[in-house]
Amino acid sequence: MSEIATMAQGEAGAIGPGRLVLVVGPSGAGKDTLLQLAQAACIDDHDVVFPRRVVTRESSAAEDNIAMSPDEFRRGIDHGDFAVHWDAHGHSYALPLEINDDIRAGRAVVVNVSRTVIAALRQAYANVVVVAITAPPDVLAQRLAARARHSDGNIAERLSRSVEDASAQADVTILNAGSADYHSRQLVRVIRNESWRE
Repeated sequence: MSEIATMAQGEAGAIGPGRLVLVVGPSGAGKDTLLQLAQAACIDDHDVVFPRRVVTRESSAAEDNIAMSPDEFRRGIDHGDFAVHWDAHGHSYALPLEINDDIRAGRAVVVNVSRTVIAALRQAYANVVVVAITAPPDVLAQRLAARARHSDGNIAERLSRSVEDASAQADVTILNAGSADYHSRQLVRVIRNESWRE
């Protein structure tokens, strides 16, 4: 599996002053659920942006991505439509180039990414905050089995996957094993650069 981030060309220096909030974590941790709740909580905050990822997989109720075919995705790369793109789990993922304008305007941009692209994003953006959302292994396994998404592949393999990269260390970790509302409030506090514990 190849998970190498490729950044848009032509950017000089780290992009800022806004914050890039990277939400990472294992499959089944509840990242999409917490992101949806956080987005709803920030709906009237124009300084917080939740861009839709571009993915070569159909969108679903749990993951509101922009679906593209592999050919369309390749054309997007060729046209410079993405701020960053990577491949993981048999799919291609990208963040739209417009996030750079939001960050230059001082907004917080909140995105779900692979842990393997954190190092490249920390270099490209001036103010990066990594939020790891996780859950106990038995909870992860239950959630993956319950969603029964074909593209999840081998559940045991997904659960055993790790990233050995110091730059992938989280700045904040949320153990999402209780109330999704409670944990989404923690995430909102991080997004707004407030204390994240209650």
